[in-house]
Amino acid sequence: MDRNKKIVKTSIIGIIVNILLVGFKMAIGVIANSIAIILDAVNNLTDVLSSLITIVGTKLANKKPDKEHPYGHGRIEYFTSIIIGAIILLAGILAIKESITKIINPSEVDYSIITLIIITVAVLTKILLGTYVKGIGKKIDSHSLMASGQDALMDAVLSFTTLIAGVLNFIWHISIEGYLGVLIGIFIIKASYEILKESLNLILGVRADGELSKSLKERINQFSEVQGTYDLNLHNYGPSNIIGSAHIQVRNNMTAEEIHILTREIEYAIYDEFKIILTLGIYAANDKGEFGEIKKELNNIIKEYKEILQVHGFYVDKSKNIFFDLILDFKAKDKEKIKKEIITKLKEKYPNYNCNIIIDLDVTD
Repeated sequence: MDRNKKIVKTSIIGIIVNILLVGFKMAIGVIANSIAIILDAVNNLTDVLSSLITIVGTKLANKKPDKEHPYGHGRIEYFTSIIIGAIILLAGILAIKESITKIINPSEVDYSIITLIIITVAVLTKILLGTYVKGIGKKIDSHSLMASGQDALMDAVLSFTTLIAGVLNFIWHISIEGYLGVLIGIFIIKASYEILKESLNLILGVRADGELSKSLKERINQFSEVQGTYDLNLHNYGPSNIIGSAHIQVRNNMTAEEIHILTREIEYAIYDEFKIILTLGIYAANDKGEFGEIKKELNNIIKEYKEILQVHGFYVDKSKNIFFDLILDFKAKDKEKIKKEIITKLKEKYPNYNCNIIIDLDVTD
């Protein structure tokens, strides 16, 4: 079964389970005159809506690329996660509001053994459903399913506190429904914040997964002609659509034909193994002899700067122009100042050479 079918199937299971829970809880809540159980039922109703949104989002995200959206529609999944997070946030706010009302204006609640048993079954059902949905979401990298699964687990916690309140009321006639509702509402809001934050980060663009970037570089470096891999950039256009670019360093006397063959082999290998479309640029290495001495002096200079993470792309042309890239820590306060200082120090040592530096961002491990 492909990824999209798994998402839809899992969401349909969630819809069926939640509709059954809504019916049972709403009936029990009305019979017992329990605002906590009724709120719990309403919360399950929002889960049905979340699952429906997940299905619609998956269908839209699976649309083929078109002229207006050449990279596809995969990021729609992140928007569905945001909508689900907003629904969870609303549920948390309503839970707090209704719970405060319950504290201010308490009413008689009538729990029974059957009521408590049904709530217990609901708690266990929600735990199983949440674990299942979240597990499937992690397995197929579906953020909307992970959000739905997290929502279900939060519902299980909410139902469990309702159970505690019911037991206390049934045995000792103590009513703490309102206070527990406020506490759970806070936890629900916290969960929604985490879902919204993660989804918004994915839309804005986040640092590539460290293990993935290291694996990609290691695989590229396995090609004997490659002397190093740098400037790896990965752009996520949906969980299953990653496009990237990188520079590889090769010996400076390779022919255009040799470079063409090498880059094609690498790009095919990366797509076959990682399903990532990769575009490669070339750095030519010429750090031998006199140029090697310049490189050695440069290495000594950069040791003075803890902000410098890496130097690459070193090349000296026949017109005595020195080229290289600097990767600076994001915490570096004045990147241009560091660049000018390095140029000045190299110029003092090699007055007949011109220094050209490009400052790179530390975007991948």
